[in-house]
Amino acid sequence: MVTPEDLEREYTLQTAAARYDVLRARDALASAANYAAEAEQDGASWLSPPDHTAIPLTQEEALELIALSEVIARKACYGRQLSVRSARQAGASWSQIGAALGTSKQAAWEAHGRWIDGQAEQHERTGYEGLDPGEVEAARKLAGQPEPEPKRADPPRKPADVSEATTDPIPVISGRVVPKK
Repeated sequence: MVTPEDLEREYTLQTAAARYDVLRARDALASAANYAAEAEQDGASWLSPPDHTAIPLTQEEALELIALSEVIARKACYGRQLSVRSARQAGASWSQIGAALGTSKQAAWEAHGRWIDGQAEQHERTGYEGLDPGEVEAARKLAGQPEPEPKRADPPRKPADVSEATTDPIPVISGRVVPKK
């Protein structure tokens, strides 16, 4: 049985995506041909004839397709975190990184921290993959902390009633202006 761990060693992101595309296209064509054949049996017609030569995926290929999708997700995530590290080295703030990822600076920083933790755990397990303790320390130093939120000016206060909005000492009673005696 194929696993993501087996395929991760065999494929780069690019080659995993290429193999995934081949299997996914074949699966889609075979599914469409199967659907068209069922529709033809029911008397429905198609604008263009289905490709009856499309070969459905075997069980092994279908499982490989699932495992490849996981490999692609893992490799893309790893590449994203390397890009985050490059952005930090280039001086990008966590707010800028969060915006580039479509998330908050806090979420971006936390995700990067979890990635560093995962790399440290991987190195502890294997002794060679992931980040060694010195690299972990350097990665955490580079990551730093998210910058604090800028102080926001208090929004202008809306007057409670007309008397507060004017400088005249005219009291307001029941919504009517009463001249001061």
